[in-house]
Amino acid sequence: MNLTLLIKSALISGWLCVQILLGGCATLMSAATSRMADDLTATILNSDDPETVRAAVPAYLLLIESLLRGSPDNENILRAAASLNGAFAGAFVEDESRAALLAEKSLNYAFRALCIHRHSFCEMQQLSFEQFQQIMSKAQKRDLEALYSVGIAWTGWIQTHGSDWNAIAQLPRVRLIMETLIRLDETWDNGGPHLYMGGLDTLLPASMGGKPEAGRAHFERAIELSRGRHLMTKVVYAEQYCRLVFNKELHDRLLREVLDADPVAPGMTLINMVAQVRARALLEESDDYF
Repeated sequence: MNLTLLIKSALISGWLCVQILLGGCATLMSAATSRMADDLTATILNSDDPETVRAAVPAYLLLIESLLRGSPDNENILRAAASLNGAFAGAFVEDESRAALLAEKSLNYAFRALCIHRHSFCEMQQLSFEQFQQIMSKAQKRDLEALYSVGIAWTGWIQTHGSDWNAIAQLPRVRLIMETLIRLDETWDNGGPHLYMGGLDTLLPASMGGKPEAGRAHFERAIELSRGRHLMTKVVYAEQYCRLVFNKELHDRLLREVLDADPVAPGMTLINMVAQVRARALLEESDDYF
């Protein structure tokens, strides 16, 4: 659905509810909000105009939050709110304090959705690591989407709180979530869990406890599973692994492949466009870095 029509439809429907004051209207809107959130998220992800999305996402975030006011326990809307807040913070927000605020909201929404999805997951943040391991050992395929949402939001939250050692100390939990997702279905989100594991393994050099070669294997597997269509995988691969081990040849080859690729792909167009912008910037500074 066209975003303008979507927002206009939502506003008109809300206006009619106020004017008519019928209880049945609230029921109708509650049934429609979940689909609206899904459509909104899909429309954004398939956009080929990052600058328009950058300008429009704050309005979309307000729209999603307004939907949550009417359906505060809707799992799908909570996950959509987590996804949009986290993606906006990671891709478009340069102010660190604002990015941290959005990442915090993203994580809170993701955990609320996870708790609604399965009550045994509700206290995950307060569990000891041993208890956390036990909970993860019981995860099933039906938990994939809810856990993946939390894993992504948690990673973003840690990134925006990089100077806080209490935040850094939570990385093993995110790693365990991604390992669990790989165990359940490594193909999820075009190999997304492998992409995140690759990123986690290449945060530090081997001399400081990092696992760059394990990270490389995860990046390669993610590329294979997405058949090369998820261009951000190659960008993160180049930026984190290649720069960590000073492999300029692979770094430049990966980035050129991203720039030469067609960014249009179902559910990945926007992130692919963002990936190409990042790839161009990294390639331009390659000679200076290496």
